[in-house]
Amino acid sequence: MMDFVWENAGLVAIAVSISVVLAVLGGLATEVGPWYENLRFPSWRPPNWLFGPVWTTIYVLVVSAAVIAYKHAPDESARAWLIGLFALNGVLNVLWSPLFFKLRRPDWALVEIVPYWLSIAALLHHIAGISTLAGELFSPYLLWVTFAGYLNWRMVELNKPFETHWPLGRS
Repeated sequence: MMDFVWENAGLVAIAVSISVVLAVLGGLATEVGPWYENLRFPSWRPPNWLFGPVWTTIYVLVVSAAVIAYKHAPDESARAWLIGLFALNGVLNVLWSPLFFKLRRPDWALVEIVPYWLSIAALLHHIAGISTLAGELFSPYLLWVTFAGYLNWRMVELNKPFETHWPLGRS
């Protein structure tokens, strides 16, 4: 495996850099403060400290799957689809956090999670068609966002209705 990484160091560096940018953007939009802590949560919600390690693991797996799929893509068309699907997924990934945390609209984030989830499913389908291993590495991403979507839905149900306050500094 290390030979594969070293032989593809440029590709790995690009994929890691993009994932770090996405993670930082999502992290900057995530504010776990009084507004969030005062929401009602289902009893099975994971502790806040767990989200960072889970997302880090997901990003490592996604980067690994992306590099393997890109390297093993049969042609430039398959690579172009891969890049396009990842670009769409990256935008949808980053969009969820400001909707939920900055705008304080878990209901809007729940609506947004549908195309986000579909972008992951499309990526999984495309990646698995290129490489079984890449598909297996990518699968936890779909599982985690499915779980996160269910958690988001339960939080909306437990806390609705939501309204946007301008400026957002108001509680």
